[in-house]
Amino acid sequence: MSARQMPYAGIATRAVALAIDVAIAQVILLFGGAVLALVASLVGGVQFDTLAKILAAVAWVAVVGFYFVLFWSTAGQTPGMRLMALRVMTAAGVHPGVTRSIVRLVGVGLAIVPLFAGFLPVLFDERRRGLHDLLAGTVVLYAGQEPPPAPAPATAAVLGDVQPSR
Repeated sequence: MSARQMPYAGIATRAVALAIDVAIAQVILLFGGAVLALVASLVGGVQFDTLAKILAAVAWVAVVGFYFVLFWSTAGQTPGMRLMALRVMTAAGVHPGVTRSIVRLVGVGLAIVPLFAGFLPVLFDERRRGLHDLLAGTVVLYAGQEPPPAPAPATAAVLGDVQPSR
C-alpha cells in the first residue's frame, strides 16, 4: 500500500516561491526607479531628500502589495508559485478574493517581522498553514491536487464507536 501524497505545500517549496516573487517585484521596482532617475537627471538639479526617500518606500510597499494581491486574487498563484507548481486556495476550494488576499499579505508581513517566526506553524500544522494562512483562512496546495476535506471541529466528548442516543 503506497502512502498518499500530501497535497499541502511544505516550507521549503513555499520559501523558494516567495524568494522568486520578491526577486520579480524587486526587478519591477528597479526598472521603475531607473526610469524615474533618468527623468530626474534630465530635469537636472533634483535632490533626493527625506520626502523622496519616504515616497520611494511607499512606492515599494504599493508595488509589492499590488503584485501579490493581484496574482493571488485573480489566478490563485503568483509567478513564483507557478514555477514551483503551487496555488493558494480558501477552504471552499477557490482562490482568495481581494479582501482575503490583502489580509494574507498583511499576515505575510507579520510573519516575516519576527525573524520569519510566523512561518514556523507550517512545520507543525496538519494543513501546513503559516500565520498568514491562518489569518486569511487559506491553504497552499501543490497544483493539480484537490484539497482533502477540512477536519471536523472537535466535539466535547468523543466516545469512539458509541452512537449518539435518539
